Amino acid sequence: MSIKTFADGIQLTPTEGGKEAIERICEAYGFGKRQQLADHMGVSKGGMGNRWMRDTFPYDWIIVCAAETKASLSWLMTGKGPMFTPQESDLISVNNIKIVNGLIEDAKFSLFDTSFLRSDIKEPVQLIEHQARYILESKFNDITDGLWLVEIEGTNSLRKLSRLPNKKLRVSDDEISFECNIDDIKPIGKVIMTTLYS
Repeated sequence: MSIKTFADGIQLTPTEGGKEAIERICEAYGFGKRQQLADHMGVSKGGMGNRWMRDTFPYDWIIVCAAETKASLSWLMTGKGPMFTPQESDLISVNNIKIVNGLIEDAKFSLFDTSFLRSDIKEPVQLIEHQARYILESKFNDITDGLWLVEIEGTNSLRKLSRLPNKKLRVSDDEISFECNIDDIKPIGKVIMTTLYS
């Protein structure tokens, strides 16, 4: 079995590690399915299946992916180190979440051009709902007026928060409104950007 040795001592075999590398390429592009990658690379479903089953290392796709996404070549090849080097990439990976039966669940991630997001957002998170996407600021020092993702007695939902005197809040949505102490709810993140889909 031939072994290729690259810079920094990286050793790869052409017939091993292909599946993991394809998964990393999908992750760099933000694809949830391998067929999306196949379509992007212009290969048939059978072509993708052959590479996957044979575990063939996708050197050609890695080069294309690195050029298009600015993902780290070392990470694409080995899975080690950061996916993106900030100074070399205009893309930022943002974790996705969704609410299922009042509970927060992870939903992989999305890639955004840094010019799309506000420069003052420190730790963005994207909440995915059926007809909307919300970019949340998950790092904050205080609660300010606006739309927030909050946890109330173990249930998570979007609520409009308004500060009141004596460390109280007015909490409201389309159906109800009530007042409570600030400590009665757990803020998760403030909505900074909203995208609606018809």
